[in-house]
Amino acid sequence: MIDTKLLDILACPACRGDVEYDTKNEKIRCTECGLIYPVIDGIPVMLIDEAEQPEPKQA
Repeated sequence: MIDTKLLDILACPACRGDVEYDTKNEKIRCTECGLIYPVIDGIPVMLIDEAEQPEPKQA
């Protein structure tokens, strides 16, 4: 679990958008661009090179 105070100050390094924590998958998702950052041993890895691309939206 990630401290909510930490989540309040984190921003996406790609677009500077707000992020939200996915507790089920233990990942951080940008609410703006959709990049998904891993959380390893409770530590967010906020590196663009480590981020997963968002899945394409279904029409």
